[in-house]
Amino acid sequence: MIKTAPTFAKQDNLKFFRTLNSRVNNYFKENNIQKTGNWSLYLKTVILITVFLAPYFLILTLGMPFWAHLLLTIVMGIGMAGVGMNVMHDGNHGSYSNKNWVNKFMGGTIYVLAGNVYNWQVQHNVLHHTYTNIPGHDEDLDAGRVIRFTKDAKWYNFHRFQQYYSVFLYGLLTFNWAITTDFKQMRSYLKRKLSYGEAKNPKILWTTLIITKVIYVSIWIVLPIILGITWWKVLIGFFVMHYTAGLILSVVFQLAHVVDETTNPSPNELGEMDNTWAIHQLFTTTNFAPKNKIVNWYTGGLNHQIEHHIFPNISHVHYGKIAKIVKETAQECNLPYYEYKTMRGAVIAHFKHLKELGMKPELT
Repeated sequence: MIKTAPTFAKQDNLKFFRTLNSRVNNYFKENNIQKTGNWSLYLKTVILITVFLAPYFLILTLGMPFWAHLLLTIVMGIGMAGVGMNVMHDGNHGSYSNKNWVNKFMGGTIYVLAGNVYNWQVQHNVLHHTYTNIPGHDEDLDAGRVIRFTKDAKWYNFHRFQQYYSVFLYGLLTFNWAITTDFKQMRSYLKRKLSYGEAKNPKILWTTLIITKVIYVSIWIVLPIILGITWWKVLIGFFVMHYTAGLILSVVFQLAHVVDETTNPSPNELGEMDNTWAIHQLFTTTNFAPKNKIVNWYTGGLNHQIEHHIFPNISHVHYGKIAKIVKETAQECNLPYYEYKTMRGAVIAHFKHLKELGMKPELT
């Protein structure tokens, strides 16, 4: 991990962000609407939390064959991913509501999803959103040895097959959160003195992590066993739920940054990037299926990743409207605005890119 954080160019000769910010602010003023969530987000929250938790209570209260049990855990995984992308995500960006306590509460739903607020805010809000696609700084690019997401990563012979096996590993994302990732991240982030906003007391952070993990395991594993569900059925269902959610979340995350069009720029010898932060987001991010209403609704606007990266404090329910403004402003300034018209096209592009990255460097 590179210790010194890169700095972005300060002068935007194209005046891109100043113009864009002014136009987006005018859109909200002229339409007399707030940048935070609205009734559609609140309704969506109820629906997704119901999809996530209702099957859990059905499993606890109704006797059913194991195949039905597994089907319900898949539904729970779908709901789990939906809550993460829509509710938790907006909450931890402070865009769910104009009330801070509401954002904290909604952001705190990550504890029921097996994660941790402090870790997520550092990795996502600080490292990923600030240093998007910069090798050594954006941890979303770091999959250890097993998957090669950038040309900067060391190549191993087994990477030749990563376009095939990667999808199976994607499903382990949230399962790893629940078991090991949070502990590793907290140790690393506290050692590096990283924080989002005001620095937190390490003792409080560790205590919160341990207590919430104990509660999490009690809810999802201990309680079902106490209520009479066979332990191996509980463990298999727990894994299936996580695998479903992890697969959905991983694929959605990768489509926005790990494709041919997006770049992985690195700072020069002085630690300086070529572009300003806002322009950097255009080169490292892509949208997908922007007109697909189902994808828009379920992914929490993460298919409008360009808008999200430039305006992370605006709720995703507005991205469809401001996308036209962002695209037109980028084109006026001769800047890229990458997007795939369909989800299918983005998925194909991602795995094609993985195949290219998996080839032996001397051959590419």
